[in-house]
Amino acid sequence: MKKLKLMRLKYKLNYQKMANLVGISRPFYWQIENDDRRLSYEMAVKIARVFHTTPDEIFYDDMVEKINKN
Repeated sequence: MKKLKLMRLKYKLNYQKMANLVGISRPFYWQIENDDRRLSYEMAVKIARVFHTTPDEIFYDDMVEKINKN
């Protein structure tokens, strides 16, 4: 998830800090960011709150791109 990674880096957060902020393990968060795990809406909301934005702002473009590839 391109934008998620860019936002995490912009806020100077590592995987562990991000995982702690949303209440999951570091490997679980890494899998979300690297598109190896499905993202639930609940988790998308938790992640968006860290960045004071909406899930659509972070994830919409990636989801559209994924749909268009299929």
